[in-house]
Amino acid sequence: MSGGGFHVHGPHDHELEHAIQGGHGGDHGGSMTNQIAMFTAIIATVGALFAYMGGATQANAGLFKNNAAIKKTEASNQWNYFQSKSTKQSLAELARDLSAKDEDKAKYQGKVDRYEKEKGEIKAVAEKLEADATAWDRQSDEQMHQHHRWAQATTVLQVAIALAAIALLTRKKWLEYAMFGAGGAGVLIGVAAAMHL
Repeated sequence: MSGGGFHVHGPHDHELEHAIQGGHGGDHGGSMTNQIAMFTAIIATVGALFAYMGGATQANAGLFKNNAAIKKTEASNQWNYFQSKSTKQSLAELARDLSAKDEDKAKYQGKVDRYEKEKGEIKAVAEKLEADATAWDRQSDEQMHQHHRWAQATTVLQVAIALAAIALLTRKKWLEYAMFGAGGAGVLIGVAAAMHL
């Protein structure tokens, strides 16, 4: 630029003005950059939410598996208790059968009847604990399946973000389409996770 009002517009000045103004109407480089930046921000936010959900479902799966193990241990304890009552009942039946006196037979029969009743109660508790353990295992498996869906969605979104960076650097339109496709696929997998599919 000269001091007398005469303006000489060089190539470097043209590029600076172009960068400041965000590009010409015919050049879509600026709009591509804005699209990719907006896409990356949105997908990164969605990916962070998916990652959180994946971590939460993994923690739930571990907690539920732990609950199942506790219930299995409690059920095992009940079955051991059932077995001890069975042993006592067998001994009482043997004593009853070997007794010569009727009053001894009646006493041992009372014990046999008591042990039989106690075994029924213990068995009911043990079976309930086993059912609870099975339910906790099933919930754990469901949470792990959902965790895998969240992890898949997060991974696909991370790939979309990587494609966005490459598209931004190379200015290849097909990479921008691939970026949008991967982002859409990641969101769909996340929806599948949210719907427990």
